[in-house]
Amino acid sequence: MKKKIIFFDGDGTLWYPKKTRYTKHPVWLYKDSRFRNHTNHLIMTPTSLSTIKKLRKMGIITIILSTHPHPPKEADAIIQHKVKHFKLKDFFDEVYATNVDPKDKGKIILKILSKRKIPKSKALMVGDSYKWDYDSAKRVGVDALLINSEYESVEVKRTIKKLNEIFEYIS
Repeated sequence: MKKKIIFFDGDGTLWYPKKTRYTKHPVWLYKDSRFRNHTNHLIMTPTSLSTIKKLRKMGIITIILSTHPHPPKEADAIIQHKVKHFKLKDFFDEVYATNVDPKDKGKIILKILSKRKIPKSKALMVGDSYKWDYDSAKRVGVDALLINSEYESVEVKRTIKKLNEIFEYIS
């Protein structure tokens, strides 16, 4: 069944720290006081931009759902700053910072699907965290893919190494 909408996590999925890439969970960057302007230490993950552009040409709705441990307004400002920094505004229909609650992404996914009248079977969540991305989507009945990394050692059948591998799962 062809997917109509794809939800993407931000940190570790669309971008990650230059220094550690997929070897260490990206949260370390925000906890290290030596790094004030975090976006200067982030780069886009391999194939992310070309993948998003291709999805847009295919007419697929793309949405960012990125968990942030800040108050809502500050979290929104942080994720919007990253989107602006990487010049991604034109490639995403909606961008959300989600609360630090593993169930929050699932709740937001359901709200967006309901608002857009899209069935769960036409949706996909892509992320680098089992707890925050993969499991959050699966718990609400939405298909998910987990990006392989050295910091996430959970065994799931649906994993990818680069974002461009999602095309195998969307048609």
